[in-house]
Amino acid sequence: MNPQPKIEIAALRKQFGQLVVLKDINLTVEQGSVVALIGPSGSGKSTLLRCINLLVTPNGGSVRVGGDSFVFGTGAKLPGTRELARFRANTGMVFQHFNLFPHMTALGNVMEGPVTVRGKSKREARELALTLLAKVGLSDKVDEYPSRLSGGQKQRVAIARALAMEPDVMLFDEATSALDPELVGEVLSVMQKLASEGMTMVIVTHEIAFAREVADRVIFMRDGLVIEEGPARQVIDAPREAATQAFLSHFHRGGAATPPAETAL
Repeated sequence: MNPQPKIEIAALRKQFGQLVVLKDINLTVEQGSVVALIGPSGSGKSTLLRCINLLVTPNGGSVRVGGDSFVFGTGAKLPGTRELARFRANTGMVFQHFNLFPHMTALGNVMEGPVTVRGKSKREARELALTLLAKVGLSDKVDEYPSRLSGGQKQRVAIARALAMEPDVMLFDEATSALDPELVGEVLSVMQKLASEGMTMVIVTHEIAFAREVADRVIFMRDGLVIEEGPARQVIDAPREAATQAFLSHFHRGGAATPPAETAL
């Protein structure tokens, strides 16, 4: 008997005012798999990611992550603050901009969540934080403040901070798009390592070569719809849909070309 998918999204809808950003999205993510969301800016990828961990409340449909299920729409009861906090602690999120606490060292940033949300002792949290900062290659930066770190280093601290909550799922929203090109690789290598260790991951990215190598499945979105999905190499190397073909034609082989920066949608 096949285990239940780790993430299951059904008939998901989201609109902001008159603008319908997500239209009837249906998606499953298996335990331990990596799914990459690609598509033009404004296609709804980032909104979908934010709906998965309820940073954005959908207008309709349902979201299930592990044992937590939520239904949205008229008459639906939304989760309370405490339930939301517990749920989000299990769905680690890494944003385009690092959102580190500027007054805390790298170590302090990673320790904060386990102490304040998970209730770990400072000793436990420190040991965990030191282990995770080593995992992302920053053992020598534990006492540095964000102002003294490069963009790539800040993003690796942000990844360590998300991992410190010991989440079941990791969500990455354009985690490299704010970085200088020479710093992208160090963040992608950490993400690749997490994938190889079996972390369930959903990644919004314009790094097409990375998606091809690391993702199990690629989902191409446009105008709030899933246009095409399938095994990563199949979708990227031999897309069936004309819209997918047109989007991927902007990228040189190997993903060297870069389309405009992602919008908030």
